Amino acid sequence: MDPRPSPERPHSATGKGPGRIGLVCLDMAGTTVRDGGAVIEAFDAALADAGLQEGSQDYENAAEYARLTMGQSKIAVFRDIFGGDEELALQANKSFETAYAESIHSPGGAVPIPGAEETVEACRAEGIPVALTTGFSAATRDQLIAALGWDGLCDLVLSPEDAGRGRPYPDMLLTALIRLGIDDVAQIAAVGDTTSDLLAGSRAGASIIAGVRTGAHGDEQFATVPHTHVIDSVADLPKLIAAYNSRPAVA
Repeated sequence: MDPRPSPERPHSATGKGPGRIGLVCLDMAGTTVRDGGAVIEAFDAALADAGLQEGSQDYENAAEYARLTMGQSKIAVFRDIFGGDEELALQANKSFETAYAESIHSPGGAVPIPGAEETVEACRAEGIPVALTTGFSAATRDQLIAALGWDGLCDLVLSPEDAGRGRPYPDMLLTALIRLGIDDVAQIAAVGDTTSDLLAGSRAGASIIAGVRTGAHGDEQFATVPHTHVIDSVADLPKLIAAYNSRPAVA
């Protein structure tokens, strides 16, 4: 998928006023997409393929690190796990992508979180562009988009390689802001299911930084990083944005 803005739906100026949310950045797996645990299963397959014996301390340490860093660039996670051994990291990443692709293309392997598509459509109907961001490579991301039939659903889709660095760095959110012509980082709403999503939102200067309870992390983990809201699901986001955008203007 071309990571440039979609030309299909022009935006009004509705979402671009001072003090208003004018850009929504949504994570994919766990936030807008339910994949039945395919990410964890793909990590497990990759670790085994890289030579870590299941049940060993090295395997358990690597698996725990993968879970703690959910939402981050997958190749960066493998580089950390294998101590900078690029060949081994690339091997594990390739195994991860193969296993994940097989899973999401199986029946019921990847489905939208209930209300996710409606949330995107509601935001765009209000003139607020929506960007999908992910820790997946562009190739894996595009397979997931295809499996969901989401081509053209959002204004922009970004992977770490499109922006420079993945989460918890703010690069993807700031790249979305630049490419979609948004004036101020304070107009960003960043939504995700991991602490890395929330850290990225905080570092980008987003005004809404919302954790969702549908994915890898929950309230206990969210409490360890800066955020503004915790919501049950991405389906709750339109009401949150509407309330934020209807606040009285500050003199």
